[in-house]
Amino acid sequence: MPGFELFGDLERKEVHDVLDNGVLMRYGFDGMRNGHWKAKSLEKELQNTFQSKYVQLVSSGTAAVSVALASAGVGAGDEVIMPTFTFVASFEAIMMLGAIPVLVDIDDTLTLDPKAVELAITDKTKAIMVVQMCGSMANMDALKSVSEQHNLIFVEDACQAIGGTYKGQPLGSLADLGCFSFDFVKTVTCGEGGAVVTNNPEYYKNADQYSDHGHDHIGNDRGAETHDYLGYNFRISELHAAVGLAQIKRLPEFLSIQKRNYTMLREAMSHIPEVTFRRVPEGGEESYAFLNFFLPDLETARKVSEAFKTNGIDACWNYYDNNWHYVRKWHHLKDAKSLYPLSTEIRQELSRLKEKDFSQSDHWIGRNLSCLIKMSWTEDEVNARAAKMAEIIQNVLN
Repeated sequence: MPGFELFGDLERKEVHDVLDNGVLMRYGFDGMRNGHWKAKSLEKELQNTFQSKYVQLVSSGTAAVSVALASAGVGAGDEVIMPTFTFVASFEAIMMLGAIPVLVDIDDTLTLDPKAVELAITDKTKAIMVVQMCGSMANMDALKSVSEQHNLIFVEDACQAIGGTYKGQPLGSLADLGCFSFDFVKTVTCGEGGAVVTNNPEYYKNADQYSDHGHDHIGNDRGAETHDYLGYNFRISELHAAVGLAQIKRLPEFLSIQKRNYTMLREAMSHIPEVTFRRVPEGGEESYAFLNFFLPDLETARKVSEAFKTNGIDACWNYYDNNWHYVRKWHHLKDAKSLYPLSTEIRQELSRLKEKDFSQSDHWIGRNLSCLIKMSWTEDEVNARAAKMAEIIQNVLN
């Protein structure tokens, strides 16, 4: 991770196909295309990758979450339970629909704690959204059980976890709806792009139409298409899809490199008694896009994080002090700083965030370091990095 590190001839070929025929839009202009339909081809590849019946490409991972929720009927006044540790896009995508993000604690998987989810359910709860952060997963059986018990829509944001599996199933394919991002720093990149994944034909039809102004996509004359309901523009372009089409064919190669580099780093850390690792639920295999480990306390984690930076170990984060990925510094959310008026219900829920006790999440995030696994590293570079990381940690501990 990220896939742009290994751009090559296959990506160039797919992009040149689009430039040669001149059709950058995914819909229409059939006669000009010379048989090239990059978005449709990528959707077929993703169906196989995710072992799912339907895939709808969209313009981003954020769009994927909004489109997924909208396709299942989530909207104004509905509560969507989500984790305290995620990217800001998660709550943005919920609020875009007029729905209410309800943040709850994570556990040692660094994802949703099923017990915290259960305690947060009210008569307004419409959906549970798990976020498979940093390449791994929550206890999916427990969360699925909670969603079924309470008749809630179960959404899986797997934007950071392409290639991970749970009991043999690809992450993103386990819930009612799955969401992926193919932005510039993902393992598979389109530059910008995303996907909604589902086995539900109604959700797929809704996602297909909603993401393109409500077009029904029946027939070959775009101007004659009807609109069953309102939609918006969340289309991916053929250029972006072309890059992704090349990249998805290389996913096994990417995962193999990530696993090799991850394993070498983890092996070096595992000899330090004070270092423990993120829990991966039984039956799960992460994508190896990040190495996540815990140190004894927040102070130690901060010192190690700073020492990493000072000594040239880049892309290792202690998210406790990060303002993109953790609730503690989402001041713009807590203060409801919006360019347009928000509903009273949303404002009330956001104001509660200032007083909510997220000490359980603080416990895990404060002690955690999350290190990106790059695919461009040579084995010698990984070995040198592993040795330096272990040395720094031991120096801080001593």
